[in-house]
Amino acid sequence: MAERGVRVDHATLNRWVERYSPLIAANARRRKVTADRSWRMDETYIKVKGEWVYLYRAVDKLGKTLDFMLSKRRNKTAAIRFFARALEVNGLPRKIVIDRSGANTAGINAVNRMLKSFGCRVPIEMVRIKYLNNMIEQDHRSIKKRVRPMLGFKSFASASATLEGIEVANMIRKGQMTPGLCPFAQFAALSA
Repeated sequence: MAERGVRVDHATLNRWVERYSPLIAANARRRKVTADRSWRMDETYIKVKGEWVYLYRAVDKLGKTLDFMLSKRRNKTAAIRFFARALEVNGLPRKIVIDRSGANTAGINAVNRMLKSFGCRVPIEMVRIKYLNNMIEQDHRSIKKRVRPMLGFKSFASASATLEGIEVANMIRKGQMTPGLCPFAQFAALSA
């Protein structure tokens, strides 16, 4: 904006992020390329209003971002909500690698029971080996690198919107939208 001679306050940019990044993230979820059927799922901690909240994230075995969700709690309900959201966009995985979290285990078991009630004969395989999750643990670093200088968030809504914008920027960087296009062209296609 400064290169074009337009002066914009940082608070205005923050309002734009809060307003438009959820819309762009919803569009990015629908338009990203198909993922591998082997997922890595984990959660990380983000500080909002001085309290820790949980950012659920999933990537495929190639490191492509599948889905993400900010939650105030780390329990079975939040895990089920995250898995349902990820399955809706990405389809059924063959297996999901998680750490030893009891909430994630209960969430996958609940999803498998729901799938069985709908007639799906093959359940999602759950692998609970923490060293196979190194890929997503390293992928958390890109989020933490952006969030750390912010010193936390003032509200859950602004944290969620900002994190959605950061995740979409990472998805564009990884080439998940339209491979071969420059990053700005990918962003312009999402925001149109």
